[in-house]
Amino acid sequence: METIVQILARELGRKTEHIENVIRLIDEGNTIPFIARYRKEMHGTMDDTLLRNLEDRLNYLRNLAARREEVKKSIEAQGKLTDELSAAIDDAKTLAEVEDLYRPHKQKRRTRATVAREKGLEPLAEKLFAQEKTGDIMALAAEYIDAEKGVETAEDALAGASDIIAENISDDAEIRKKLRAVMNKKAVLVSAAAKEEDSVYRLYYEFSAAISKLQSHQVLAINRGEKEEFLKVTVQIDREWPLNEIFKAVLVPGSYANDFVKSAAEDGYDRLLQPSLEREIRSNLTDAANEAAIANFALNLKPLLMAAPVKGKVTLGFDPAFRTGCKLAVVDATGKVLDTGVIYPTKPHEKIAESKAALTKLIKKHNIAHIALGNGTASRESEQFLAGLIKELDVPVSYMIVSEAGASVYSASKLAAEEFPDYDVSLRSAVSIARRLQDPLAELVKIDPKAIGVGQYQHDMPQARLSQSLENVVEDCVNSVGVDLNTASPSLLKQVSGLTAATAKNIVAYREENGAFTSRKQLLKVPKLGPKAYQQCAGFLRVPESSNVLDNTGVHPESYEAAEKLLNLCGYGLEDVGQMTLLPARLKQFGEEKAAEFCGVGVPTLNDIVKELMKPGRDPRDELPAPILRTDVMDMKDLKPGMELSGTVRNVIDFGVFVDIGVHQDGLVHISQVSNKYIKHPSEVVSVGDVVKVVVLEVDEKKKRISLSMKQVGKTKQ
Repeated sequence: METIVQILARELGRKTEHIENVIRLIDEGNTIPFIARYRKEMHGTMDDTLLRNLEDRLNYLRNLAARREEVKKSIEAQGKLTDELSAAIDDAKTLAEVEDLYRPHKQKRRTRATVAREKGLEPLAEKLFAQEKTGDIMALAAEYIDAEKGVETAEDALAGASDIIAENISDDAEIRKKLRAVMNKKAVLVSAAAKEEDSVYRLYYEFSAAISKLQSHQVLAINRGEKEEFLKVTVQIDREWPLNEIFKAVLVPGSYANDFVKSAAEDGYDRLLQPSLEREIRSNLTDAANEAAIANFALNLKPLLMAAPVKGKVTLGFDPAFRTGCKLAVVDATGKVLDTGVIYPTKPHEKIAESKAALTKLIKKHNIAHIALGNGTASRESEQFLAGLIKELDVPVSYMIVSEAGASVYSASKLAAEEFPDYDVSLRSAVSIARRLQDPLAELVKIDPKAIGVGQYQHDMPQARLSQSLENVVEDCVNSVGVDLNTASPSLLKQVSGLTAATAKNIVAYREENGAFTSRKQLLKVPKLGPKAYQQCAGFLRVPESSNVLDNTGVHPESYEAAEKLLNLCGYGLEDVGQMTLLPARLKQFGEEKAAEFCGVGVPTLNDIVKELMKPGRDPRDELPAPILRTDVMDMKDLKPGMELSGTVRNVIDFGVFVDIGVHQDGLVHISQVSNKYIKHPSEVVSVGDVVKVVVLEVDEKKKRISLSMKQVGKTKQ
């Protein structure tokens, strides 16, 4: 039997020693970001995604091994564990296979077969199921008549024996395995209207698709339609397919009991196996669809969090509204609030001149460069107002539509109340909108990832599994960028490898009491932040104020000595960090492997050190193209078929891509219009945040639908 290490090595295509190292590192309490970044030699440079997959699979295999032992102990306690059964359980590759083997020995609720066994009919069932060549069924059954036990006639005895045979067949692990394969290959999911009423589920009122070809979004939509009682759903298969498999497994040709066993087998299929396997298929479809949707959500979340920040400029957050007025918040380049206000350019007030004057005053007073406009209620009217004002201004100002998804959740949260106790909820939203443009990652980490709005059917998914997956994405993004120890909020700090919500708060409290950190080592003075937490977090925290330039890089403190050796080897010192254009050439001349050995590190770590020394404080997001900033507005009625536009991808789902083209209504690029080549999923071509060229195919103003195409037009990665 393969060990867990061997299974993982085979499945992931990695060396067993690398798998062993990762398992040991995980068991020692190291985080995935730390392992991915600072233990590359030990795991053969796996990335964080592969390491997460390894961790998930490791947990599954460990649970499988534990369940195998539980099942064997339970069967052994009944005195029924044979060497053959024990070996079969050990060989089971999935939890479902283990449960199939356990099924005949599991304590059941009272069934028809249970009743028959209590009447002493199991020996009769065994004799009939043995299917000898000759015999007399009625005569054999007559031997088991017992009025005291409720077996009045031979027919009663045969009925009980049939129930026992039917249940035994339905509990047979090998039969269930074969039927599961047949149904997965041949069965069809059918949905029909449950009521005469139009709904969003009309596509599924007369729908059928092979189990093997169902898309995850179809499964989730059908499940929701069934839950809301708009759909009736069944799994259908030609009955002959599974029955033939059962007959091949249990019938002995030429036996006198052949027809009897065949009839019992049919009953076992219709009454027990088919309903059970249908439930299992539906459950497996749902599990697979959930996993696909969660993976898609995570796939969309990462580029959204890693969107290029608009740094170094004073920014105005504009939270649009009608009756209550548009809330304004001016923040400086670091996100500090400078000013707030309320204007009323929209209905029912329409104080256009007064609003223009107030906003112009703010723009000139604070040298505002960019306006972040929320995309919520009254956003369209507010954009028209802004575009008109920008044309009249004698200073350069641009704006960008920013998703408000989750802003209201944040602004009403305890966290926002602690951060802005003097502001009302709507002004907090304006601040959040401004900061989303300046630094999407730092602001979005304050919000539950499920509220950010880049998935589908997220409320139908297993919430714990979804939350864990999305939290992993947030953690990986934060640690790949790095965090300024002296400006980061507790929300951002708690996502750093090795830190918790408590230690993040302690860091901020220490900072407020003692002033800015001047070195990474100071972290060890923070209450409850011990050596292990320091080891995990130090490399991801930046200290620009430190006298040691390495404290403002991704070089881990454990590698400072190696970094200084490398600098000396190549004729540099710490004072040259960030200005060494010849470092790679000198390293190459000396030899990477030789240099790594001299510095006491592996080649992957050496290469990482070089990157950090070349660009200390490097933010990987700075290498991305900036977001599209606008100065003018378009309306849906301005769109014409054939028009080519630039837009930003807002969401990528199974059936297409939603693109913001600046008209307050995202357009849909159906999967058939995403690429000239065949693709299984739009994520093969685009990610959230990509800037793409699209062509307008159709505009339906009444239904507010825009159909777009990306075929035969270019795409620029963002």
